[in-house]
Amino acid sequence: MFFFIGGIQPKTVVLDKQPKSCPACGHIEVYLKRVDHYLSVFFIPLFPVKKGILFLVCENCSTKFDARGIRIDVEKEWEERKCSHCGKPVAPDFIYCPYCSKTL
Repeated sequence: MFFFIGGIQPKTVVLDKQPKSCPACGHIEVYLKRVDHYLSVFFIPLFPVKKGILFLVCENCSTKFDARGIRIDVEKEWEERKCSHCGKPVAPDFIYCPYCSKTL
């Protein structure tokens, strides 16, 4: 009997080794990164399947920016989108509320 363990897994790739200055905290620890998806066998990434979008991450304050340097507020998106029935925060891509099952 033979078992095959494989699938698609994400891998963060640092594209630019030269650090930039962070607009949020001022430290010179911002790197250009991209999350690529790789086909993996036995948890070993073999070759890229899909390339992700470029983004900047500050290693000091963990703030994320898009490739142009505009801040990405992931937490703010979650806080802004709330269910109109129960008032709990939901992800922006949800169609139904996971708490009360009503249509958003």
